[in-house]
Amino acid sequence: MNFKRSTTTMVIAIMALSLISMTSVQQDVFASGPGMSITATADQGSNTIAVTGMTALASNDVTFVVKSPSGNNLVTIAQVTPDDDGNFTVIFKVGQTWNEDGLYSITATQGQSSIYTLTVFVEVTSGMTEETSVTQSTLEMESILSIQTNVDKYTGLEISADAVEGSTTIEITGSTDRISEGITLTVTSPNGNIVSIAQVSPDVNGEFTTVFTTGGPLWKQDGNYIISAHQNDDEMYNVSVTVEIIDGVVIPEFGTIAAMILAVAIISIIAISAKSRLSIIPRY
Repeated sequence: MNFKRSTTTMVIAIMALSLISMTSVQQDVFASGPGMSITATADQGSNTIAVTGMTALASNDVTFVVKSPSGNNLVTIAQVTPDDDGNFTVIFKVGQTWNEDGLYSITATQGQSSIYTLTVFVEVTSGMTEETSVTQSTLEMESILSIQTNVDKYTGLEISADAVEGSTTIEITGSTDRISEGITLTVTSPNGNIVSIAQVSPDVNGEFTTVFTTGGPLWKQDGNYIISAHQNDDEMYNVSVTVEIIDGVVIPEFGTIAAMILAVAIISIIAISAKSRLSIIPRY
């Protein structure tokens, strides 16, 4: 028996098995279920918007449609073919057709299923982009997320609004158990008009923050403004809060005002009662 040849063959077999095992581990970490993910990035004052993405349908083209802030104008259309790993990239140049100021919607579509239709928003002012980095995803990446995050599963989406009386800023903070999906926040005026839209991406702990600035012609109506957060079609991931705006500034909740009035009233009653008791003390 040729032991040298047998040893060599065994070594080669072990190396081959090792490579197969390494490949399997790599796939377990990075592979995802059905769905698609897109990320839009832009620098402040630039005329370039880069959209990168990943899809489970590597064999199908991805179609992009860009619409103006008003939704009435089709700005541009693009189509890209993902590589063998499902990755793709497209670049949009802000030009003459980008003549409205506001949030431009960029919608990526691949097939008929809703999990292959995603929309992100990029703000353009005077033909220049605002600094942007926003992601929308329907990919399930449980293996890598379970390592990277401490978020409790199935807690849903939660938001809260924090504002000071008389302030022109509203800070929205929240948390979610789905950190791979972006969150769209929409502010609706008392008469039902959309005042502002923002998109945020949760951090590895599922937390996020964004700030809305009141004032201007869109905030001229007095009343309760609804701030809605949407992450997907599940009702656990659609929540809202209400903030009262008068003359373009924040008004505290009724409960806070009522508590202050009640406290003052109690103090006044105590003072009057004490004075009354003193006045009825008999004199000798």
